[in-house]
Amino acid sequence: MNLKGKVAYITGGTKGIGYGVAECLLAQGMKVAISGRSEAGVQEALKSLGDKENVLGLRSDVSSLSDETVAVKKILDKWGQLDLVLANAGVGHFAPIDEMKESEWHKMININLNGVFHTLKASVEALKKSEGYYMTLASLAGTNFFANGAGYNATKFGVVGFTQAAMLDLRKYNIKVTTIMPGSVASNFNGNKPSEKDSWKIQAEDIGKLVVDLLMMHPRTLPSKIEVRPTRPDLK
Repeated sequence: MNLKGKVAYITGGTKGIGYGVAECLLAQGMKVAISGRSEAGVQEALKSLGDKENVLGLRSDVSSLSDETVAVKKILDKWGQLDLVLANAGVGHFAPIDEMKESEWHKMININLNGVFHTLKASVEALKKSEGYYMTLASLAGTNFFANGAGYNATKFGVVGFTQAAMLDLRKYNIKVTTIMPGSVASNFNGNKPSEKDSWKIQAEDIGKLVVDLLMMHPRTLPSKIEVRPTRPDLK
């Protein structure tokens, strides 16, 4: 597939994995819309990316279907098509279940799980027209549970199940659907600032290259669920 001129929408695209994917797609000649909950964060990312012609910044909270519907409309108004949607936005709060706050539980459900539904619901008709690609950014936490992770595990298990069922629903429209499940990533997740201490981890651009590889794969072949982890975990 020639990716030049194709249009992508990345939620949570102002930093971390989403930002890294945006850079890789732009390098392939794609037009990329990125969204985030903070207008200041969106503007900072736009300034950093620098490509005013091929980048669109959108303030959108994925926990709101109306926000996502408006975001997709703006993309279609600007570029007339939508070929790839990457539902990447996510948050994490980690605590024993008896100490987890109700507000933290609901925030993870609303962003991590409801968000992937809202993003797909808002974009699915455009993806039908383009016979496009819908991807979710899940996690190895979507198949491996761990202590203090009840809320995060619940959302990521849900994302994996949602995406796999959506794949079965949408492939009759020639829409490809994949969930990507990374392990440790050097990202801005939970306020982390990537540094040399994260050099052993998957890098954001590694996920970006993976997304490009998926887009370039022959239309007859669909890797519907991909686990990806560091080659050598931190042994310190």
